[in-house]
Amino acid sequence: MNSIMSGRLDDLSPVQNGIREILGSATGPLTAYEILNRLQTRTAVSPPTVYRNLARLIEHGLVHRIETLNAYIACPGHHHGELAAFAICSRCGKVEELSDPGISRSLHAWSEARAFRLEGTGLELKGLCAAYSH
Repeated sequence: MNSIMSGRLDDLSPVQNGIREILGSATGPLTAYEILNRLQTRTAVSPPTVYRNLARLIEHGLVHRIETLNAYIACPGHHHGELAAFAICSRCGKVEELSDPGISRSLHAWSEARAFRLEGTGLELKGLCAAYSH
């Protein structure tokens, strides 16, 4: 088994480590070009290199793509096949990740009952974070 898949972060490539560090220290989601700009202060990289490494990190559950923002965040933990959902503040852009085994079971049961093969799941909730909801 690939060591990345087994969760060993010490076996990531230098570019993958750089992306994880950048996303881990970011105050919010970053676009691929924002990641590229920050990486280029460390090493010479091209857009295809960033996209390829983001795809690998997503595949291994270390990074998430926020579809509605066309941006990326570091994954704080492993979901073990559970749905990752994201609460996105429409005022400040803060993204909070949550996973719920119950929602995951419901979506999988729904798809199985309809012979719908899930290729991926992601749920994005838009609203106001605690700083703006009062």
